Amino acid sequence: MGYDIDSPREAGTTRRDVLSVAAVLLAGGAFTVAGPAPHAAAESDGGCGVGYDEEFEEDLAEADEAITDDRALAPQGPPGRFALPLRRRFRVTARYGVRGNWLAGHHTGIDLAVPSGTPVHAVGGGTVVLARWSGAYGKAVTVRLRDGHYAVYAHLSRISVRQGARIGVGDRLGRSGATGRATGPHLHLEIRARRGYGSDINPVRYLARRGARLL
Repeated sequence: MGYDIDSPREAGTTRRDVLSVAAVLLAGGAFTVAGPAPHAAAESDGGCGVGYDEEFEEDLAEADEAITDDRALAPQGPPGRFALPLRRRFRVTARYGVRGNWLAGHHTGIDLAVPSGTPVHAVGGGTVVLARWSGAYGKAVTVRLRDGHYAVYAHLSRISVRQGARIGVGDRLGRSGATGRATGPHLHLEIRARRGYGSDINPVRYLARRGARLL
């Protein structure tokens, strides 16, 4: 069952907004959803304008600290086997680490272009910290994984889980879309070593070490 998440109120332009929009324009924009192989790695710089979003980071910190279940907070042994976030063909439109006008200096996740409405699944088990509108990330689900890392699934068109829920590997989190700062439908998958912005790590390597080969 999905949960409708309202979009935020219209706000005035801020310096952060200008920088985020500039990042999108520099990145290049449009992409085609298709590929000859199940996981075609057709690289482009476009698709995503996600950058530092102060409101999202504050909401994430507040929600994370509100979780009182020790089992949800503490890393739970070896990470085990993980899964891919998508079960259909996708196209990579922006790889992790691409340099640009982000506060971190690079693209903090990987963008996987798929048609809007494509089911998005949990790469690993953990606790849903946020499942709501998340600023530049649009409708997003942020999960604290059992190994202490955080996974952000951004630009969703629909969210299917509630904040505080405990999820397993492969559980459906929502459906892909183009909400927030996005130039077209895709999934922005971001893995953070810690909760805060700037602690991002390469999601392709992270998943590969756990038995899920994205590329």
